[in-house]
Amino acid sequence: MVKIGIVGAGGMGTVHHSNYAYIDGCCVTAVVGKSKQDKERAEEWGLPLYDDISSMLDQEEIDLVDICTPTFLHKQHVMESLNYGKHTITEKPIALCRKDAEEMFALAREKGVFLFVGQVLQFTKEVQVLRELVRSNRYGKVLDAYFERLSACPRWAQGGWLFDKEKSGHLPFDLHIHDLDVIVSLFGKPDSYEVTSCSREGLNYQEQYRFLYKFGKLNVAAEAAWFNAEIPFTARWRVYFEEAVVINDGAQVIAYQFDKDPYVFDTEDKIKIPTGINVPPTGIYLSELSHFVECIEKGKSSDCITEEQLLTVVEILEEITNGQAM
Repeated sequence: MVKIGIVGAGGMGTVHHSNYAYIDGCCVTAVVGKSKQDKERAEEWGLPLYDDISSMLDQEEIDLVDICTPTFLHKQHVMESLNYGKHTITEKPIALCRKDAEEMFALAREKGVFLFVGQVLQFTKEVQVLRELVRSNRYGKVLDAYFERLSACPRWAQGGWLFDKEKSGHLPFDLHIHDLDVIVSLFGKPDSYEVTSCSREGLNYQEQYRFLYKFGKLNVAAEAAWFNAEIPFTARWRVYFEEAVVINDGAQVIAYQFDKDPYVFDTEDKIKIPTGINVPPTGIYLSELSHFVECIEKGKSSDCITEEQLLTVVEILEEITNGQAM
């Protein structure tokens, strides 16, 4: 039995708690948090609540610490958990700079435990289809790709911490990180990249970005935005292979070819669990957390989200947010 302590019982902490109930061989046994919401959730779940990770680990038998706190607390909480020799999951991003991420992985190795990062897009059926198509050359090699992730300005963020670059890394670390993680996992580290951005007057952050990543002759473009408008959340991609265009329109993944009917891939989750946040019922968190638990039980690191991949993504985003794009 893998005993789990959840740190932060907000939106993502609640999502994780709900999904662990569907995973055989694991059980959430404690919660860490100080907010009113943390206290309410712990009471609702019938679990003991602790003010900090150290107090929880001193009092409870915990195998896995699952950190679902805001970005600026990730390193502090990860290092505290790892210093106790506990396997650790942290929500994305792992950190806002490569140096911090390297220190976290180094401590995990020193303590002989695993550190996992919740880059959940890797566990969507859509990305799994794309990964298989790229690796198998089913439609030939990739000639061009475009990823899009657009949102209304996230005014829901408690305390406005998302708009503080030192705490959140702004839009690149909050939104574009999902697509960049997929891009790096498929094509490796780009040879070079270019970035443009814009925003309204008087803001301390950019509201919209366009990215162009170059891998030899292959160009991969992306767009991400926190628009000052109540637009629907949009996440889609289009990949041009030698023999097909494959489009994820946000609802389906379809391959288009000449002289053939469009082929619709099966991307339906078998189990859909309500999230309680602004994400419809889905199976992606269940797939993600099941993978991490399985890795712990088998004593192996993740082959879906590697250390090198994560460090590359953080390094690029750090350069972008500091205005050092290559």
